[in-house]
Amino acid sequence: MTTLNVNGRAQALDADPATPILWALRDNLGLTGTKFGCGVAQCGACTVHMNGQAIRSCVTPMSAAVGQKITTIEAVTAGQDRVGNAVRDAWVKHDVAQCGYCQSGQIMSATAFLKGRQKSQPGKLPTAAEIDAAMAGNLCRCGTYARIRAAVADAARALA
Repeated sequence: MTTLNVNGRAQALDADPATPILWALRDNLGLTGTKFGCGVAQCGACTVHMNGQAIRSCVTPMSAAVGQKITTIEAVTAGQDRVGNAVRDAWVKHDVAQCGYCQSGQIMSATAFLKGRQKSQPGKLPTAAEIDAAMAGNLCRCGTYARIRAAVADAARALA
């Protein structure tokens, strides 16, 4: 048994500790908002937060998350997360999603970026280049990068 803290709750999982967090979330806990994209940490569809940092859950084993706090898209968009709410609202306002497959990973990366920015540079709005750099690890098959950048900037303004 491996116990993980997922979305603020201790979850006992009967799975091999080498199992990637992605599959523990999806197959063992039924949290299907985190998507499988490439399986090699190149697309960002599987992004979750570990202790507030964006990580690729498809290559991170459960054993690396023991004693850590894992946060998924389900918790970030549930309405209790101020930054998550700002990002979600901006996503809707800018009509970011097309096919939607990458969106949970995009939102998780944007949320981690904006939370980190609030701590390191409170009140300072990110530049387009900073947003692009923060979001570079997330691929969008539909090519909505301009909308993603606009939504992240809008969320940053709403939080300032």
